[in-house]
Amino acid sequence: MDIRVGCCGFPKARSEYYKVFRIVEVQQTFYQPPALKTAAKWREEAPSGFEFTLKAWQLITHEAKSPTYKRLNLGWPAAKLAHCGSFKTTDEVAWAWEQTREIAAVLKANCVVFQCPPSFHPSPDNIKNLRAFFGKVKRDHLRLVWEPRGTWTPRDIRDLCQEMDLIHGVDPFKGDPQWDPVRYFRLHGITGYRYSFSEEDLNTLRARCREMAYCLFNNVNMWADAIAFRNLLQKG
Repeated sequence: MDIRVGCCGFPKARSEYYKVFRIVEVQQTFYQPPALKTAAKWREEAPSGFEFTLKAWQLITHEAKSPTYKRLNLGWPAAKLAHCGSFKTTDEVAWAWEQTREIAAVLKANCVVFQCPPSFHPSPDNIKNLRAFFGKVKRDHLRLVWEPRGTWTPRDIRDLCQEMDLIHGVDPFKGDPQWDPVRYFRLHGITGYRYSFSEEDLNTLRARCREMAYCLFNNVNMWADAIAFRNLLQKG
């Protein structure tokens, strides 16, 4: 099996991280994408074969009332920010995708993750926006990963992922992946961010992987837990 193990973000210095793992999910792109020259530096300093994935900019998925906008540094007025989030069919959302796509190209990334807030529920308007966004978005070679939260049913997720050619991003301890062939697991901690995974947990995770799976740890103990899972896999 092809199981790719790493962390959501760099919990250590990048130079140390590159020595241990072969993949990272970039988090900075969600809050405010870095300059292209910064992304180019990351790509240049990473070893050959190192894989980047990244989170899409919050302007696409989250509305301006989200507390995560406190880290946004655009200087846009409230009227312009009101056009952001929830995959709205606006110039602002389309522009935010182009910024995300440019960063992905510089990093030579394989996947972009669209993590939605729980407030993004399966209303007719939200589903309409999803279909419009993913129906016309320029994908290049990218795998697009949708991580819905909230009240979406498994059938909602499965049908939409199949229709729009999306990978279902999910924490496998909170729900089951609804659409193969690639599994993209984001591990937030079974009881929360401060959770540390036990050996039993990691064996359960291995059993939930398939031919190709991404396993990205996003808990406070992500460094140690990701190493423990990688070591478990290497033992067979």
